[in-house]
Amino acid sequence: MSSVAVIDYGMGNLHSIAKALQHADSRVNVQITADASVIRAADHVVFPGVGAIRDCMHALNDSGLADVIREVAQSKPFLGICLGMQALLTDSEENDGIACLNVFSGHARRFADHMLDADGNVLKIPHMGWNQVKQNPHPLWRDIPDRSRFYFVHSYYAAPDDPRHSAATADYPQAFTCALAKDNMFAVQFHPEKSQTVGLQLLQNFLAWDGIA
Repeated sequence: MSSVAVIDYGMGNLHSIAKALQHADSRVNVQITADASVIRAADHVVFPGVGAIRDCMHALNDSGLADVIREVAQSKPFLGICLGMQALLTDSEENDGIACLNVFSGHARRFADHMLDADGNVLKIPHMGWNQVKQNPHPLWRDIPDRSRFYFVHSYYAAPDDPRHSAATADYPQAFTCALAKDNMFAVQFHPEKSQTVGLQLLQNFLAWDGIA
């Protein structure tokens, strides 16, 4: 039986993503865990998260999971979600600047204040709700129509140093990277577990993925 480890570092709705993974493929053994040996032994690894990046990085560094994540992110199919995606970057503007895991070279930037939509209405921060996702080619988009809508909740977004690592964009109001991809790693700003059919399809694609782009 294939196994997937959902990394538990004390932040995020872990049971929601675990339930969605189990629904995406009932044959998979889903484990919510902070045990490094279990994470290393899993066939697939999911790194979710919500909240502040400072608290996230403190928890990862204090627990030793930061090094475990850097290790497994290089060796097996790996999915970062929301704050988990931002933590994979080099650093974040949040909390006056926080060093992150540097798995992807790039930065988490805050949306500008007083942004306006096409009708001149002020856009709220955080960016919250459904938004279209414009795909760049990758196996995890299989059977998901381009410009499908996914559910977002965030005030910061990824700005990768290498534009080839951008696997998708969304507009708010300008285009921003909402998915990252490199080798066996994939990460999304939106919440697939809250994105209904297309979110479950992405999770199903991830569980079937061998890590080859």
